[in-house]
Amino acid sequence: MLPVREHTVQGDRLRKPADDPYVPYPPSLHGARIGSMISAVSAQRTESFTPTIHDIVARRSVRSVYQPIVDLRTGQTVAFEALARGPAGSHLESPMALFDAARQAGLRDELEWICQATAIRGALDRGLKGTSLFVNIEPETLGAVSPSDLVATLAAGRRSLRLVAEITERALTIRPVELMRGLESLRDAGMAIALDDVGANRDSVAMLPLVNPDVIKLDMGLVQGQPDRTTASYLSAVAAHAEASGAHILAEGIETEKHLITALALGATFGQGWHFARPGPLPEHLPSVSSSLLLDRTHPSIDRDPAAAAFAQRPVNRASKRHLLAISRHLENWALTAPEHPILLAAFQEVRHFTPRSRDRFAGLGAHLPFVAALGVGVAEHPAPGVRGASLAPDDPLTGQWDVVVLGSHFSGALISRDVGDDGPDMDRRFDFVVTHDRDLVTRAARSLMSRIGQNDERRP
Repeated sequence: MLPVREHTVQGDRLRKPADDPYVPYPPSLHGARIGSMISAVSAQRTESFTPTIHDIVARRSVRSVYQPIVDLRTGQTVAFEALARGPAGSHLESPMALFDAARQAGLRDELEWICQATAIRGALDRGLKGTSLFVNIEPETLGAVSPSDLVATLAAGRRSLRLVAEITERALTIRPVELMRGLESLRDAGMAIALDDVGANRDSVAMLPLVNPDVIKLDMGLVQGQPDRTTASYLSAVAAHAEASGAHILAEGIETEKHLITALALGATFGQGWHFARPGPLPEHLPSVSSSLLLDRTHPSIDRDPAAAAFAQRPVNRASKRHLLAISRHLENWALTAPEHPILLAAFQEVRHFTPRSRDRFAGLGAHLPFVAALGVGVAEHPAPGVRGASLAPDDPLTGQWDVVVLGSHFSGALISRDVGDDGPDMDRRFDFVVTHDRDLVTRAARSLMSRIGQNDERRP
């Protein structure tokens, strides 16, 4: 599902100029308007115009405005972002008021579909074809069923436009597993992914390789402010990820020439903001298909067997569980003391190997890291406080492996091992293993383990 809305108004700041008729302040922030604009806007407002959210949803009476996305090197418009608005002049005109009302009325999912269809219809009616159109997505609505009267419009949009689903970075630290599974379904439907507000939350930077967005949208606070050392550190991680993956960096909130210079210094090649244009109707002269922002990267498939992938690329050693336990503890300790807040995932073969001592250690990890997971046959959905779990099927390749994966914005490390099948005391069991700090291999292993989480939920009636 690709609902279209502006989940915040120009970032989180709710700041809009008083002379912008398309994106007015919410009622509590309205400023004075001058000249003929007062008359033009006031003419749309009447005391009796008080539609309810039920009226708006039933009548499909939302609007879309569009903001250009510009190539910072040429100044040429290469895409548009669609933003939702309620009926002009009503108390539900602002996107925040509109969606708050829909959420309270239990109509959020339907409103999301209406906003998407409205944005697509407006773009197609103006002849916008073959161009990238960014649409904001509410993560909680992924998987909701589209109303039947909107299906044809949505299908036409997918055929004629290059749709880009835009989600906020903050969603990564709330329900990352469910979100990433939903994004994969969007990719399967031919959509590209843009990650919004990057830089607003450093805990989510480690998730970038797992989401693997096509577009990284820098938070406007980075463009309009001065980064400190911490910000500079994870901005360098963002830039390194974009360079390695081929993702585009797009800067939001460019309002002045100084902001433009800052955006370029941060590595952005695309941008949007009032310096170029404010949200409004699509322009008379639309960009050609040849100049559209291209988002046609290929995305790697998920490895089902991390050991097979690692053993094919790195020398394989053999050691007892006693020796590997020291390596595992080292990786866990590094994750706890690292300044960059990495994520940690581990496969324990079976729940009996996730001992009470393991639970205590992982509860400590879960209290400090943005995401921690433990997998194994019989492992509960929440095996320790702050830890996500997954019970593996008996025939899953991971049941024969002991894997510990730590992925941060700069550091990456993994112990990937396979049980050789010894009998005897547990600590004397031997494993073939690889210890790697190759970021690509570590990321592939993290994706593999992450893909198992939540699968039991899908199988439940």
